[in-house]
Amino acid sequence: MKQRGEKISMLTAYDYSSAKIIDGAGIDVILVGDSASNVMAGNMTTLPITLDQMIYHAKSVMKATRRALVVVDLPFGSYQGNSKEALTSAIRIMKESHAEAVKMEGGAEIRESVERILCAGIPVMGHLGLTPQSINKFGTYSVRARHKEEAEKLIADAKLLEEIGCFAIVLEKIPAELAAEVSRQLTIPTIGIGAGGGTDGQVLVMHDMLGINQGFSPRFLRRYADLASVMHDAVGRYIEDVKSGDFPSPEESY
Repeated sequence: MKQRGEKISMLTAYDYSSAKIIDGAGIDVILVGDSASNVMAGNMTTLPITLDQMIYHAKSVMKATRRALVVVDLPFGSYQGNSKEALTSAIRIMKESHAEAVKMEGGAEIRESVERILCAGIPVMGHLGLTPQSINKFGTYSVRARHKEEAEKLIADAKLLEEIGCFAIVLEKIPAELAAEVSRQLTIPTIGIGAGGGTDGQVLVMHDMLGINQGFSPRFLRRYADLASVMHDAVGRYIEDVKSGDFPSPEESY
């Protein structure tokens, strides 16, 4: 797709019903993201979600998916600093969920883990820029790589990930000009989120772009629906019909 100049569309999904809808709509890639920690479990960060929970979500998504490539986040603590544990985690995801690839946050510091997973025949998608699993190190979700030193490291990390065999890289919340430059220098595709239009594709969290999660309004988010209001109104009408006795009607009874 990158070679053809065709942009890549990517969305998150965490359950059977949602995955069935977005796969049927023609999405290219489904990310079973550790953002499930936020939008599904109500946690403030992605850190609390476990490998078992990620596998549960991935299995649900895989049962519904017929055409999209499914990528699963390796959660915090399942690969950093221990390449053997990283391989074990990745193998569990692939064997138990039947997903097709894993995603990992970081560059040179996780090289050994990435290489070990790739050597086992498991495709890896990288993730650079704002890496939410490192929020306690950054202390903020603000734009990354604004300064020359960090930008140069990001470019070096992107080239490294391509060199060792990653098939794509997510670039999160970095200057658009830098993201475009990284995309030009790589032969593998880049997927942007808050990284401008110069990347080879885009990813958003499904709950954000559908307006289910209304408490999150970053600059990069475009809402394509207001499902929170639709759901709120529908539930309200259901409550009214139950209390008035209008539901169920004779036609809705056996």
